[in-house]
Amino acid sequence: MYTEQFDPADAGLVALEATGLGKRYRRGWALEECAFRLPAGRICGLVGPNGAGKSTLMSLATGVSGPSAGTLRVFGGDPRGGRARRQVGYLAQSKPLYPRLSVADTLRMGRELNGDSWDQGRAEAIVRGGGIPFHARAGSLSGGQRTRLALALCFGKRPRMLLLDEPMADLDPLVRHEMTGVLMAEAAEAGTTVVMSTHTLPELEGVCDYLLVLAGGRVRLAGEADELAWAHSLVTGALPAPGTAGPLDGHTVVESTTSGRQFTAMVRREGPLAPGPTWTVTEPSMEQLLLAYLRSPEATPLLTPSATPPAPTHLAAKDHAA
Repeated sequence: MYTEQFDPADAGLVALEATGLGKRYRRGWALEECAFRLPAGRICGLVGPNGAGKSTLMSLATGVSGPSAGTLRVFGGDPRGGRARRQVGYLAQSKPLYPRLSVADTLRMGRELNGDSWDQGRAEAIVRGGGIPFHARAGSLSGGQRTRLALALCFGKRPRMLLLDEPMADLDPLVRHEMTGVLMAEAAEAGTTVVMSTHTLPELEGVCDYLLVLAGGRVRLAGEADELAWAHSLVTGALPAPGTAGPLDGHTVVESTTSGRQFTAMVRREGPLAPGPTWTVTEPSMEQLLLAYLRSPEATPLLTPSATPPAPTHLAAKDHAA
């Protein structure tokens, strides 16, 4: 019987920390010089175009592969170690299940693989919540039912961190909404850290409280979703006359587009930025912010304080001595 629970007080810990992280394959670097922190207990949206390095990062976090440079720590430990692996759950888009096993046998397999850490009651409760017959074979289940069964296996393991590699991508919108609700409820109850990779940006709004954006194998944006949104403004208005000051002066422009004499710009504020007679200033939505960085991979990266790992000891000592 399961006896140890993840204490939400662990939210002060760091679930995932990368320092100078790199992963090289024969074709080149999939990740390069990545540095970030993910505090425990967060729901993190992992975003990036195809080939950005998202799946590589998850492979490293599960301990399936090791880094070519730098380090990645899971709750302070090496992901390839047995202790770290027991603390991580992983669910891929393919949701690999044995099609000939019944639902009951699938959960029994989960119990045998995870031993004393397995929570049979919780896994069964997730299955019952979808009205899935325990005698049904996994191969006969609908897409939503397969996802629910896969989530039951993940949460039955009682992971401290759950990695989701687009497991909802093959579901219709209604089922995707239902499964996202199941996921969030289960994660909130246990205080589980969740890293969710997705291309469906609107579904991150109201779900994720943390963001990690990769582009070209590097970290472009990381930190609390609210803080990142607050640091930016969406400015729309008439282009200033040549030689005259405009609303973007003195601010970092992430992305700017023009149409005739009108412009729209995503800016990172470097000071006060107020509406003017010919322009408006609004706070961007999460989707608008993410799209701006995805369309502008050369924009200056931004990490909030909680997402910024400490400087390596030898560098910190050198700076102090200077």
